[in-house]
Amino acid sequence: MPSSRISGFYKLSIDERLQKVKEFAGLTDEELEVIKYGKLPLEVADHMIENVIGLWPLPFAVATNFLINGKDYLVPMAIEEPSVVAAASNAAKMAREAGGFKAEATESIMISQIQVVKVPDLEEAKKTIMAEKEKLLELANEMDPLLVKLGGGARDLEVRTIDTDVGSMLAVHLYVDTLDAMGANTVNTMAEGLAPTIERLTGGKVYLRILSNLADRRLARAKAKFAKSAIGGEEVVEGIMWAYRFAKYDPYRAATHNKGIMNGIIAVARATGQDTRAIEAGAHSYAARSGKYTSLTEYWVDENGDLWGSIELPLAVGTVGGVVRVHPIAKLALKILGVQKARELAQIMAAVGLAQNFAALRALATEGIQAGHMKLHARNIALAAGATPEEVDKVVEKMIREKRISLERAKEILEEIRGG
Repeated sequence: MPSSRISGFYKLSIDERLQKVKEFAGLTDEELEVIKYGKLPLEVADHMIENVIGLWPLPFAVATNFLINGKDYLVPMAIEEPSVVAAASNAAKMAREAGGFKAEATESIMISQIQVVKVPDLEEAKKTIMAEKEKLLELANEMDPLLVKLGGGARDLEVRTIDTDVGSMLAVHLYVDTLDAMGANTVNTMAEGLAPTIERLTGGKVYLRILSNLADRRLARAKAKFAKSAIGGEEVVEGIMWAYRFAKYDPYRAATHNKGIMNGIIAVARATGQDTRAIEAGAHSYAARSGKYTSLTEYWVDENGDLWGSIELPLAVGTVGGVVRVHPIAKLALKILGVQKARELAQIMAAVGLAQNFAALRALATEGIQAGHMKLHARNIALAAGATPEEVDKVVEKMIREKRISLERAKEILEEIRGG
């Protein structure tokens, strides 16, 4: 198996990078063309959403150096924000020195909610539903025999009482193992099918029948050691720990802390055709599950003074169905990863989220986040000013040296370069 540790990958030309990815993932020349030019046929796009008038491309990159559970990965990322890919790759390089990331994921259990209101006797209704639990699970599984045949299906059911300003209602939770699919359509269909029976059993009125994006039965976890010698010494470790405590105890900081985590996770999700809004909603609501919004990651220092980090969050992702089935780039992203199982994809995304978070904390605790970010931002400014690829580095270098990064200054520097 080739290594994802590719020295100087960012220094290579686009064609040279593509060749490295081709060798790593066993891509064909035709598949390289699809990636290089972002080929999504307009007629395919027209069937994906309504009112299509064109396409909106994003940069498609790979993060290097990822070693997860002893396996090398080049991680596809689609994102517009500078520094994200570089930060993830650099953090993965540091984690690699201590053995890389260890990751795991639970079964692919999705939650479907059935809302029941105007119930005459809440406690009696709950007892009745639970007495009929096995029959309800059988009924749910009859709605997707293929999923059951493949080893998935409805696994459990519970009933919750929810108090509101106009009285209490019931929420029936159906837990479904959707295997390698994200599973929204499956669990929604099952909820729809069970609704009439639930109404009959409770004497109430069913309104909503839909999945929950707080998929807290579908968790992914990752952890890694960052040796103090690899990350800059004891002072850097101490700085990262103080930055982590800030996010742990202050929701204002935690919001930005977790946004950085999602920079990495959503970039992978977008590249592989996942529902990014569902992932975001699940992650942020999970961060507030204690009643207070807090960090999705944890950090601690071991007896040798080395830093450890971990992450846990819901990740409802799929490797079959939905966009994955029709989008050519999403299919190739999964091929580059070498992934077929949803649980493995979730593990990778959790590791990327941890890497992204560690990189941000390290930057904040040392030179500050702006140093690396602004250099990449300056490149975008130079390009927007009309700099050619040959002129970009000269414009960027001068703007950073002067600490004047603006479109106006970039245009002035370009005039100077071209006038000279």
